[in-house]
Amino acid sequence: MLEFCDIKLEDKEWIKPLLNLSGYRGCEYTFGNNFLWSSAYNIKVARYKNFYIVQSGDNYFYPAGKGDIPEVISVLRQHCKEQGRAFCFASSPKSGMELLKELYGDSIQVTENRDFFDYCYNYNDLANLVGKKFHSKRNFINRFENNSWSYEEITLDNLSDCKQVLRQWYEENKEDHDASILQETEVADKGLDNFTQLDFIGGLLKVEGKPVAFTYGERINNDIFDVHVEKALSTYDGSYPMINKQFVSRLSPEYKYINREEDMGEENLRKAKLSYHPVFMEEKFRITFND
Repeated sequence: MLEFCDIKLEDKEWIKPLLNLSGYRGCEYTFGNNFLWSSAYNIKVARYKNFYIVQSGDNYFYPAGKGDIPEVISVLRQHCKEQGRAFCFASSPKSGMELLKELYGDSIQVTENRDFFDYCYNYNDLANLVGKKFHSKRNFINRFENNSWSYEEITLDNLSDCKQVLRQWYEENKEDHDASILQETEVADKGLDNFTQLDFIGGLLKVEGKPVAFTYGERINNDIFDVHVEKALSTYDGSYPMINKQFVSRLSPEYKYINREEDMGEENLRKAKLSYHPVFMEEKFRITFND
């Protein structure tokens, strides 16, 4: 019997170890991502033996953890049958999709979720921006460096500065976009409100002592770090590439890759993420069971 409940901060103690067992690289396999977007995506969570299961609306994420996959799939299918609805994974990593195809063959339908592929980059590329392909990024940074700037790690002492940037960012963008901008702002603010409890790491950029950009994220596993939020004001050219470079270059070099999450199908965001030349895309698939 599965019992799905709202995700709470104290759930981090049992969820993170199960996420670590999986070794997945997608942003949805972080506690912080699930917690921050829980209201927006109606996220509920449950544990089955050594599996962590996320329900988003009427669908699920491929289970994280370790154990008998056919068994946990059977339990989920029975749960959906009792609820009177179809069983579907809204998101599955490629390895999960391949295993399900091997196990269930034509009884499942697989759809590629390109809009939700995560962009993953070499740590050294983002930290150093070396080579012709990053020439434009370096130009933006050079222009930014003409200002009197400083960088700080995010702490309890400067969280209010990050909130100031976020409020100003929202005012700059709210007229030209739909309600998703408000939702995005609320999610970023939730992360700042729970920054230390979520084990986040972040950076703040200032010009002449005034905050102009911030970013934060968390470890996914031993070789990849996930950037959840990055916000910068339009006042200064180069503030986005500058906060990105300054932050990544201070992360532990144990991280081989940086995950900058998906583009949600937004054309401008896709263009911006591609301009940093990802080394791979973390593919995701929607899987429907023909019950």
